[in-house]
Amino acid sequence: MVKLHDMFTQARRGQSGGGMGFLGKNRAETKPRSAAVVVAFPQVTAGSAEAALKAGADGLLFRWDGKDNALLDTIKKEIDSAKTSNENVVCGLHITGGWKKLDRESLLSIKEQGVQYIILPLDAPAHLLAIEGKEIEKVLAVPMRAGEMYPIFIRNLSAFDDLAGVLLDFNLVNDLGEMTIEDMLHYIAVREAVRVPAFINVTDDLNEADGYTLMTLGVQALILTASKDDETTRQHISTLRELLEKIHHEEKETPSLRK
Repeated sequence: MVKLHDMFTQARRGQSGGGMGFLGKNRAETKPRSAAVVVAFPQVTAGSAEAALKAGADGLLFRWDGKDNALLDTIKKEIDSAKTSNENVVCGLHITGGWKKLDRESLLSIKEQGVQYIILPLDAPAHLLAIEGKEIEKVLAVPMRAGEMYPIFIRNLSAFDDLAGVLLDFNLVNDLGEMTIEDMLHYIAVREAVRVPAFINVTDDLNEADGYTLMTLGVQALILTASKDDETTRQHISTLRELLEKIHHEEKETPSLRK
């Protein structure tokens, strides 16, 4: 089964063009990037996931409140459709509630829908983390909170052996231009407390300076929220990929930059 690690690794390696076997599909050449691009869909619209993949997205992320089971069926159809473009696409589900109905069986059912990992908030039931990672990978959303002891508190996440990653839910993207070195040190302290791969949300107007600032956190994937129309999303994906390709190239030229 394709995992998050595969998506992160592939983004940094890039992909050569050409066919896969005698009857295989032709693959578009992609340049190495400093992080993977994951497109998040607040709402599910038929065909949007496949369009995002064709535009260059590395992964897909859907949102579920834990209650509307009919939405899971819709998400499954989108995932199945997207896999016609990339059978190895990594798909996630950000679960925001409905904890009383979630147990081992329901999560395994989610896996059967084509979901490889789930994102959970810190107030989700702890027993959900007891499910083995080989069944479905878990990512925890970690907010930024005040207090010098907070990084020490977050460091305790290392006790969860099967944790596949964290979502740094820092809400800092709108303040990047005004962020000082001291401000960034507070965020880095939390990032360094958990040495697992990290996602972070970005806006569609991320500029070069913003990109370099975010990369100091050492993230492996940027989550870009899909727009209402596919063409706008395609443009945003293309712009973000070009930025990440540039950053990766300069990382290789300048070893002092964070990996």
